[in-house]
Amino acid sequence: MSVYNEIKKVTTHRLSEMKLRSEKIAMLTAYDFSMASLVDEAGIDVVLVGDSASNVMAGHETTLPITLDQMIYHGASVVRAVKRALVVVDLPFGTYQGNSREALSSAIRIMKETAADAVKLEGGAEVIESVNRILSAGIPIMGHLGLMPQSIHKFGTYTVRAKEEAEAEKLITDARLLEEAGCFAIVLEKIPAKLGKMVADELKIPVIGIGAGGGVDGQVLVIHDLLGITQQFSPRFLRRYHNLAAEIKGAVGNYIQDVKTNDFPNEKEQY
Repeated sequence: MSVYNEIKKVTTHRLSEMKLRSEKIAMLTAYDFSMASLVDEAGIDVVLVGDSASNVMAGHETTLPITLDQMIYHGASVVRAVKRALVVVDLPFGTYQGNSREALSSAIRIMKETAADAVKLEGGAEVIESVNRILSAGIPIMGHLGLMPQSIHKFGTYTVRAKEEAEAEKLITDARLLEEAGCFAIVLEKIPAKLGKMVADELKIPVIGIGAGGGVDGQVLVIHDLLGITQQFSPRFLRRYHNLAAEIKGAVGNYIQDVKTNDFPNEKEQY
Protein backbone atom coordinates (compact mmCIF):
# COMPACT_ATOMS: atom_id res chain seq x y z
CA MET A 1 0.00 0.00 0.00
CA SER A 2 1.60 3.29 -1.08
CA VAL A 3 1.87 6.33 1.14
CA TYR A 4 -0.28 8.15 -1.41
CA ASN A 5 -3.32 5.98 -0.68
CA GLU A 6 -3.74 7.85 2.58
CA ILE A 7 -4.85 11.19 1.10
CA LYS A 8 -4.70 13.28 4.25
CA LYS A 9 -3.67 16.79 3.33
CA VAL A 10 -0.48 17.97 4.98
CA THR A 11 -1.07 21.22 6.88
CA THR A 12 1.11 23.59 8.90
CA HIS A 13 -0.41 22.03 12.04
CA ARG A 14 0.52 18.55 10.84
CA LEU A 15 4.14 19.67 10.38
CA SER A 16 4.16 20.84 14.01
CA GLU A 17 2.83 17.44 15.08
CA MET A 18 5.58 15.75 13.06
CA LYS A 19 8.22 17.74 14.95
CA LEU A 20 6.61 16.83 18.28
CA ARG A 21 6.83 13.11 17.51
CA SER A 22 10.32 13.46 15.99
CA GLU A 23 9.14 12.46 12.50
CA LYS A 24 11.43 14.00 9.89
CA ILE A 25 9.86 16.26 7.25
CA ALA A 26 10.70 15.59 3.59
CA MET A 27 10.50 18.62 1.28
CA LEU A 28 11.36 19.05 -2.40
CA THR A 29 10.97 21.73 -5.04
CA ALA A 30 8.70 21.46 -8.07
CA TYR A 31 7.83 24.04 -10.69
CA ASP A 32 5.39 22.39 -13.11
CA PHE A 33 2.31 20.15 -13.15
CA SER A 34 3.95 16.92 -14.33
CA MET A 35 6.85 16.92 -11.87
CA ALA A 36 4.65 18.06 -8.99
CA SER A 37 2.25 15.16 -9.68
CA LEU A 38 5.07 12.63 -9.41
CA VAL A 39 6.61 14.18 -6.30
CA ASP A 40 3.23 14.33 -4.56
CA GLU A 41 2.29 10.77 -5.49
CA ALA A 42 5.62 9.57 -4.07
CA GLY A 43 4.49 10.89 -0.69
CA ILE A 44 6.50 14.09 -0.17
CA ASP A 45 5.38 16.21 2.81
CA VAL A 46 6.07 19.69 1.45
CA VAL A 47 6.44 20.96 -2.12
CA LEU A 48 8.35 24.22 -2.43
CA VAL A 49 7.75 26.26 -5.56
CA GLY A 50 11.15 27.85 -5.17
CA ASP A 51 12.55 30.96 -6.79
CA SER A 52 15.27 28.47 -7.82
CA ALA A 53 12.99 28.18 -10.88
CA SER A 54 15.01 31.22 -12.00
CA ASN A 55 18.06 28.93 -12.23
CA VAL A 56 16.79 25.50 -13.25
CA MET A 57 13.78 26.50 -15.38
CA ALA A 58 14.89 29.83 -16.88
CA GLY A 59 18.69 29.49 -16.92
CA HIS A 60 19.55 32.60 -14.91
CA GLU A 61 22.72 32.62 -12.79
CA THR A 62 20.87 33.86 -9.69
CA THR A 63 17.34 33.82 -8.27
CA LEU A 64 17.04 37.60 -8.60
CA PRO A 65 15.49 37.96 -12.09
CA ILE A 66 12.35 35.86 -11.55
CA THR A 67 9.18 37.95 -11.24
CA LEU A 68 6.05 37.68 -9.12
CA ASP A 69 3.97 36.87 -12.22
CA GLN A 70 6.36 34.04 -13.10
CA MET A 71 6.25 32.64 -9.56
CA ILE A 72 2.46 32.73 -9.69
CA TYR A 73 2.51 30.83 -13.01
CA HIS A 74 4.74 28.11 -11.53
CA GLY A 75 2.79 28.05 -8.27
CA ALA A 76 -0.59 27.63 -9.94
CA SER A 77 0.81 24.83 -12.15
CA VAL A 78 2.06 22.94 -9.09
CA VAL A 79 -1.10 23.43 -7.01
CA ARG A 80 -3.23 21.95 -9.80
CA ALA A 81 -1.18 18.74 -9.48
CA VAL A 82 -0.81 18.36 -5.72
CA LYS A 83 -3.41 16.52 -3.64
CA ARG A 84 -1.53 15.71 -0.42
CA ALA A 85 1.57 17.83 0.17
CA LEU A 86 1.68 21.31 1.68
CA VAL A 87 2.53 23.75 -1.14
CA VAL A 88 4.76 26.72 -0.31
CA VAL A 89 5.56 29.45 -2.87
CA ASP A 90 8.61 31.71 -2.62
CA LEU A 91 8.09 35.45 -2.61
CA PRO A 92 10.64 36.59 -5.22
CA PHE A 93 13.28 39.25 -4.75
CA GLY A 94 11.91 42.80 -4.67
CA THR A 95 8.36 41.89 -3.66
CA TYR A 96 8.66 42.22 0.13
CA GLN A 97 11.97 43.88 1.09
CA GLY A 98 11.64 47.45 2.35
CA ASN A 99 7.90 47.87 1.79
CA SER A 100 5.53 45.90 4.00
CA ARG A 101 2.45 47.05 2.06
CA GLU A 102 3.93 45.69 -1.17
CA ALA A 103 4.89 42.52 0.73
CA LEU A 104 1.28 41.97 1.80
CA SER A 105 0.01 42.71 -1.70
CA SER A 106 2.51 40.22 -3.19
CA ALA A 107 1.58 37.50 -0.68
CA ILE A 108 -2.14 38.04 -1.27
CA ARG A 109 -1.64 37.70 -5.03
CA ILE A 110 0.22 34.42 -4.57
CA MET A 111 -2.46 32.99 -2.27
CA LYS A 112 -5.39 34.11 -4.44
CA GLU A 113 -3.92 33.32 -7.86
CA THR A 114 -2.15 30.03 -7.07
CA ALA A 115 -4.29 28.63 -4.21
CA ALA A 116 -1.04 27.68 -2.44
CA ASP A 117 -0.97 26.89 1.27
CA ALA A 118 1.78 29.32 2.34
CA VAL A 119 4.54 31.67 1.22
CA LYS A 120 8.27 31.69 2.00
CA LEU A 121 10.61 34.66 2.32
CA GLU A 122 14.24 35.26 3.22
CA GLY A 123 15.58 37.26 6.16
CA GLY A 124 15.06 38.04 9.83
CA ALA A 125 15.01 41.42 11.55
CA GLU A 126 15.43 43.23 8.21
CA VAL A 127 12.05 41.98 6.93
CA ILE A 128 10.12 41.55 10.20
CA GLU A 129 7.72 44.39 9.37
CA SER A 130 6.75 42.59 6.16
CA VAL A 131 6.48 39.29 8.07
CA ASN A 132 4.12 40.83 10.62
CA ARG A 133 1.94 42.47 7.99
CA ILE A 134 1.60 39.26 5.93
CA LEU A 135 0.84 37.17 9.02
CA SER A 136 -1.77 39.73 10.14
CA ALA A 137 -3.72 38.83 6.99
CA GLY A 138 -3.77 35.16 8.02
CA ILE A 139 -1.22 34.06 5.42
CA PRO A 140 1.18 31.37 6.73
CA ILE A 141 4.90 32.13 6.33
CA MET A 142 7.91 29.84 6.16
CA GLY A 143 11.08 31.76 6.99
CA HIS A 144 14.54 31.29 5.47
CA LEU A 145 17.87 32.05 7.17
CA GLY A 146 21.55 31.27 6.67
CA LEU A 147 22.65 31.45 3.06
CA MET A 148 20.02 33.63 1.41
CA PRO A 149 20.35 33.43 -2.39
CA GLN A 150 18.36 36.64 -2.92
CA SER A 151 21.15 38.48 -1.04
CA ILE A 152 23.97 36.94 -3.06
CA HIS A 153 25.32 40.31 -4.21
CA LYS A 154 25.50 41.48 -0.59
CA PHE A 155 27.47 38.40 0.52
CA GLY A 156 29.35 37.95 -2.76
CA THR A 157 29.69 34.19 -2.32
CA TYR A 158 27.69 31.00 -1.84
CA THR A 159 30.01 29.70 0.91
CA VAL A 160 28.79 28.41 4.28
CA ARG A 161 27.17 31.11 6.42
CA ALA A 162 27.23 31.75 10.20
CA LYS A 163 30.64 30.19 10.86
CA GLU A 164 31.67 33.30 12.82
CA GLU A 165 30.17 33.83 16.27
CA ALA A 166 28.53 37.19 15.51
CA GLU A 167 26.70 35.88 12.44
CA ALA A 168 25.68 32.71 14.28
CA GLU A 169 24.22 34.78 17.13
CA LYS A 170 22.32 36.96 14.65
CA LEU A 171 20.91 33.83 12.99
CA ILE A 172 19.69 32.49 16.35
CA THR A 173 18.16 35.87 17.20
CA ASP A 174 16.46 36.07 13.80
CA ALA A 175 15.11 32.51 14.16
CA ARG A 176 13.58 33.40 17.54
CA LEU A 177 12.15 36.58 16.03
CA LEU A 178 10.48 34.69 13.17
CA GLU A 179 9.03 32.11 15.56
CA GLU A 180 7.70 34.81 17.91
CA ALA A 181 6.14 36.64 14.96
CA GLY A 182 4.21 33.49 14.04
CA CYS A 183 6.09 31.78 11.18
CA PHE A 184 5.12 28.09 11.02
CA ALA A 185 8.58 26.82 9.96
CA ILE A 186 12.06 28.00 8.98
CA VAL A 187 14.50 26.81 6.31
CA LEU A 188 18.18 26.98 7.27
CA GLU A 189 20.55 26.93 4.30
CA LYS A 190 24.26 26.07 4.26
CA ILE A 191 25.23 26.59 7.89
CA PRO A 192 27.31 24.49 10.33
CA ALA A 193 25.50 21.32 11.43
CA LYS A 194 26.03 22.13 15.12
CA LEU A 195 24.26 25.49 14.68
CA GLY A 196 21.41 23.88 12.74
CA LYS A 197 20.78 21.42 15.57
CA MET A 198 20.98 24.18 18.16
CA VAL A 199 18.29 26.21 16.40
CA ALA A 200 16.06 23.17 15.81
CA ASP A 201 16.34 22.15 19.46
CA GLU A 202 15.49 25.62 20.71
CA LEU A 203 12.53 26.40 18.45
CA LYS A 204 9.09 24.85 18.81
CA ILE A 205 8.40 25.26 15.06
CA PRO A 206 9.91 22.87 12.48
CA VAL A 207 13.36 23.72 11.12
CA ILE A 208 14.09 22.33 7.66
CA GLY A 209 17.66 22.21 6.44
CA ILE A 210 19.49 22.34 3.14
CA GLY A 211 23.14 21.87 4.00
CA ALA A 212 22.36 22.40 7.71
CA GLY A 213 23.19 18.90 8.97
CA GLY A 214 21.06 16.04 10.21
CA GLY A 215 20.03 17.54 13.55
CA VAL A 216 17.20 19.61 12.09
CA ASP A 217 13.55 18.56 11.71
CA GLY A 218 13.58 17.89 7.96
CA GLN A 219 15.43 18.31 4.69
CA VAL A 220 14.82 20.08 1.38
CA LEU A 221 16.57 19.71 -1.99
CA VAL A 222 16.01 21.06 -5.49
CA ILE A 223 14.37 18.26 -7.49
CA HIS A 224 16.61 18.83 -10.53
CA ASP A 225 19.69 18.38 -8.35
CA LEU A 226 18.37 15.24 -6.61
CA LEU A 227 17.49 13.60 -9.94
CA GLY A 228 20.80 14.50 -11.58
CA ILE A 229 19.20 16.64 -14.27
CA THR A 230 21.51 19.51 -13.33
CA GLN A 231 25.16 18.47 -13.48
CA GLN A 232 27.04 21.74 -12.91
CA PHE A 233 26.01 22.06 -9.24
CA SER A 234 27.73 19.76 -6.72
CA PRO A 235 27.77 21.16 -3.18
CA ARG A 236 28.73 18.89 -0.29
CA PHE A 237 25.12 18.68 0.97
CA LEU A 238 23.72 17.31 -2.31
CA ARG A 239 23.05 13.59 -2.67
CA ARG A 240 22.13 12.65 -6.25
CA TYR A 241 19.60 9.84 -6.25
CA HIS A 242 19.63 9.39 -10.03
CA ASN A 243 21.46 10.43 -13.19
CA LEU A 244 18.53 11.52 -15.32
CA ALA A 245 20.74 13.73 -17.47
CA ALA A 246 22.45 10.64 -18.90
CA GLU A 247 19.16 8.74 -19.25
CA ILE A 248 17.41 11.61 -21.01
CA LYS A 249 20.30 12.22 -23.41
CA GLY A 250 20.44 8.48 -24.09
CA ALA A 251 16.72 8.29 -24.86
CA VAL A 252 16.88 11.36 -27.12
CA GLY A 253 19.95 9.91 -28.88
CA ASN A 254 18.07 6.66 -29.54
CA TYR A 255 15.10 8.63 -30.91
CA ILE A 256 17.35 10.63 -33.25
CA GLN A 257 18.99 7.43 -34.48
CA ASP A 258 15.61 5.77 -35.12
CA VAL A 259 14.30 8.81 -37.03
CA LYS A 260 17.46 9.10 -39.13
CA THR A 261 17.42 5.41 -40.05
CA ASN A 262 13.66 5.45 -40.72
CA ASP A 263 13.12 2.88 -37.96
CA PHE A 264 10.60 5.20 -36.28
CA PRO A 265 7.72 5.04 -36.85
CA ASN A 266 7.43 1.34 -37.72
CA GLU A 267 4.29 -0.26 -39.21
CA LYS A 268 2.64 -0.74 -35.82
CA GLU A 269 3.15 2.94 -35.02
CA GLN A 270 1.31 4.22 -38.08
CA TYR A 271 -2.37 4.68 -38.92
